Amino acid sequence: MAARRTKRVFINNIDSYSSKYIAQFLSSCVVGESLHEEDDEEKPKQKSSKNDTFNIVGTVAHEDGDELRFASEKYSFLSREDLLQCLMQCDVIVYNITENPDLIDEATWAISALHSEIEHFGTRKIFILLSTIMTWAMTKPADPDDPDLALTEDDYRRRRPHPNFKEHTSIEKLVLKLGKTKKSKLATYVVTAGLQYGMGENVFHFFFKEAWLGNRSSIPVFGPGTNFIPTIHIHDLSRVVQNIIDHRPKTYYFIAVDESKNTFEDIVEAIASALGTGKIEKVPKEDACATNEITETDLHYLNVNLRAESAFVKDRFNLRWECETGIVDNILTVVEEYKRTRQLLPKKICLLGPPAVGKSSIAAKLCKYYKLQHITVKEAINEKIRKLEELLKENEKTSENEEMLNGAQEQLETLQNNMLHNDGQLDEQHVINIIREKLNSMPCRNKGFVLDGYPDTYKKAQDLFYDENIEAEDTSLAIPNYSEVLIPEFIFSLDATDEFLKERVRNLPQTVAEEKHYTEDEFTESLAQFREAFKEDESVLDYFDELEIHPEHIVIDCVDDSENVLVVEKIIKSVGRPLSYNLTPEEKEEERKRKEEMSYQQLKQEQAEKELAEKDDNAKKTALLEEWNRNVTEVKKQEREMLEARSVPMRHYLMKYVMPTVTQGLLDCCKVKPDDPVEFLAEYLFRNNSED
Repeated sequence: MAARRTKRVFINNIDSYSSKYIAQFLSSCVVGESLHEEDDEEKPKQKSSKNDTFNIVGTVAHEDGDELRFASEKYSFLSREDLLQCLMQCDVIVYNITENPDLIDEATWAISALHSEIEHFGTRKIFILLSTIMTWAMTKPADPDDPDLALTEDDYRRRRPHPNFKEHTSIEKLVLKLGKTKKSKLATYVVTAGLQYGMGENVFHFFFKEAWLGNRSSIPVFGPGTNFIPTIHIHDLSRVVQNIIDHRPKTYYFIAVDESKNTFEDIVEAIASALGTGKIEKVPKEDACATNEITETDLHYLNVNLRAESAFVKDRFNLRWECETGIVDNILTVVEEYKRTRQLLPKKICLLGPPAVGKSSIAAKLCKYYKLQHITVKEAINEKIRKLEELLKENEKTSENEEMLNGAQEQLETLQNNMLHNDGQLDEQHVINIIREKLNSMPCRNKGFVLDGYPDTYKKAQDLFYDENIEAEDTSLAIPNYSEVLIPEFIFSLDATDEFLKERVRNLPQTVAEEKHYTEDEFTESLAQFREAFKEDESVLDYFDELEIHPEHIVIDCVDDSENVLVVEKIIKSVGRPLSYNLTPEEKEEERKRKEEMSYQQLKQEQAEKELAEKDDNAKKTALLEEWNRNVTEVKKQEREMLEARSVPMRHYLMKYVMPTVTQGLLDCCKVKPDDPVEFLAEYLFRNNSED
């Protein structure tokens, strides 16, 4: 009958570095997969269902930590009774004590509690203890005459732990002892792992971080650095655990290390070269305490001096190594893994636009916010010449690397002669080579850059961003040949009207205008050249469009935003948050001030827009009132004329028939002089009207 396939796996502290990536790896593995050889690695694997993979459950140290999607169940602050019930429901129990010695007590209780319940097991269980190579730290070489001979599992009984890791040794012995009583019910294994690396890094993280940040001219090596450090990639350690679960070997003690024989100095130098300047500096071990990032336990790990070999792992397992030859040989892969895991991906930005639109000031703010390299043609050329001069000056007294010095001298003379014959300017090909070299530098590749106003033509963009690994004659490419390492991922085309730009230049101090070549004639010529270049059939914006990196157009027209705060904020919104380490207190204060300034500018702009709207509204109301008054006057005039026209027949009637009688009545009244003239006139009119 076929053996029962193990499904449910418990792992402690699955929110810690080591346990997290082991659990994550196992959650994607098909149960029993390592039992089969893969003759054809290129053959696509069949997609497995969730029921085929290991079901991961585990404890977490922080209940409100990151979401762990690879685990079907996670527990925090369990009582020993509840934890035992959880362990009893699992087929495999993995206890990892490589990171936190405080877990030794819990692991000791777990194996003892499980052993006491062995009669109640429904099926056979596997208990795997992940221990550390530090339990071998003081072991003497297998052959005193051959210190280079590596220790293997055969030397198990001679192993001697580091004084600080004796408790690790004690639990290793206990786990193996309890596994001997009823192997049909409980199989126990011990895996002593080398220093783990890969993914976001753990014990080596300090060196990765310092090299990536680039704040140091050299990366420290604490102590002589000549000690040999046994290491293993975290995924390769996960594969060892996978193989133990699948194979259930009759050997119960394993050393899990890769084949490397790297010293501490080798490892730090590889990290520094792949992420930084490549320079290292040996410092006293005591200086490690000043970093606040290297613990005493870390220092013990980093100063272990041991040559070990995974003999049993190689002979008895089907292990498809990820980094079999170690961290130094695979440093580029490990570095890319580190960047990807910690989301330390470079931000690559290109700002284009006419002169005086504000590219340099905006670029400076973006570089400060994202910690990017600000690349301008002028500064890149000056920096290149300065570095060549410094290199020659530093090495003029020594004859070391004469070929390199001759090359630097020749390059410097070429640049200087070219500038001499071109009124201080460099030929475009020299400029492109310098900018390309800058883009390939470690600070730009690690963190990113802001290209300030360059390239400004289609041809320059082609020459600057081409991928030298692709054959030039390859005409099958539907898009221009470009390097994904060098090409910017965000293109911002800034623009403003000519009148706006000229007004901005007129407001500059004379000294600043002369320094920037923004005098009236120079600026007019530069602006005309820019407009002409962007009218061409193939402009630099067309180049990026062809690569599906569509530029974002930003119009600058706010007079009150002289510092371009709102433009910077718009770009930040498009680019996203900085993909970097947490901000320092000083940086947090700067971020707070930046947000306050942005809010102030936004309120200022809103107030200006409100005042302008009110002004426009009042003007419209005034115009409407004036039009109303004109209409009312016209209506009154028309009414008056109409009334006058309608009154003409009545006047004619009165003049013909009424007024003569009234006039005669008044005359008679004057002759008679009655006591009541009004009554007299009324009787007169009545009498004469009746007569009519």
